[in-house]
Amino acid sequence: MFKIFKILIVTILFFISSYSTGYSNSEKIKIGLLIPLTGEHKKLGQIIIKSVKMALNDIGTDRIEIYPKDTNANPNKALRSAIELKNSGVKIIIGPVFFKSLIYLDDVNDIIFLSFTNKTLDLPQNVISTGINSLSQINTIKKFIKLNEIKKTIFLTPDLDYQNEIKETIKKSKIKISKQYTYSTEPTKLTKQIEKITNYKRRKQNLIDEINRVEKSDLPDKEKQLEKLKKRYTIGRVKFDSVIISDFEESLKSVITSLLYADISPKKKYFITFNQWFDESLLNERSTQPLYYPSINKKNLDDFKRKFNNQYDEEPNHIALLSYDLIGLIYYLSLKHNEANLNDSFKKKNTFKGKIGIFEIQNNKIHHELNFYKIDDGVIKKIF
Repeated sequence: MFKIFKILIVTILFFISSYSTGYSNSEKIKIGLLIPLTGEHKKLGQIIIKSVKMALNDIGTDRIEIYPKDTNANPNKALRSAIELKNSGVKIIIGPVFFKSLIYLDDVNDIIFLSFTNKTLDLPQNVISTGINSLSQINTIKKFIKLNEIKKTIFLTPDLDYQNEIKETIKKSKIKISKQYTYSTEPTKLTKQIEKITNYKRRKQNLIDEINRVEKSDLPDKEKQLEKLKKRYTIGRVKFDSVIISDFEESLKSVITSLLYADISPKKKYFITFNQWFDESLLNERSTQPLYYPSINKKNLDDFKRKFNNQYDEEPNHIALLSYDLIGLIYYLSLKHNEANLNDSFKKKNTFKGKIGIFEIQNNKIHHELNFYKIDDGVIKKIF
């Protein structure tokens, strides 16, 4: 009986050792950081290091070793630093921060780079975009459109370098768009383009024609009708129920101002934009509200900012939050995969819940499950 029990214990231990694929308790997880530590963006690099330290403290493990290296936001420097990290035995690197620093990194074999960029086109094969990409955002907008049974949507994209990314994402997401437009960020051109998109001149002429018709008529309530007409700016419908504007900050405000000038009101049409990171300046723009956009979990962001500020007496940015989550993500995957297979884990389907929200990982791509928000009457409200 004792022999049978002994054989059973040995067999169980064999299976445990055979199928436990994570790092051993003594095995160190070496993580490189490719961040700007010199130059004009060095403060950003310092914030990332502080955020990483905070993540390590919260995880409570001494198995993770961090190897920071400077990029100076320069692609050549990023390549040299990446090679140094590889020679130090690092297999996975968080960074670089900027898209321009990625261009030579496919020369560094057997390394996975978790870049902060949100661009997904033209990336080296060993670089994974971890930022809040356009597909994650458009998929969330798509959900909102379906929930509200919005029939006709137009999509406005600035004539900038990321317009191809947006156009490609629209195809991938299969979002139903009535029409796509590209606009100039130069104010005079923008106003004329928005007038054309909204058929403003025709609608303005409709009003003038109607005023002339009523003035020449013998209607009993002629004066009353004229009074109402003179309070209007246009007459006539536009061929959309919602407008998606893939823009940010002052440029976004310029587009919305042009829409308002063209007598398109957010009270009558849905104004939807991309992740604004809860830009507080938008709260004061009452004429542009309601305004809708996808973003990360606001409560988590506020909690993180409070904790970071208490610890470092400094305000963090969204890159700090992302770097915090990436440490947690790597540690989570290390519990499931050993060092040899850790990089391959980004090809398999995995889900990780971080401060930003839910990370969906597959085929060397990361997508984020986002929330959806509405700014109305100067207040941010969560829709879902």
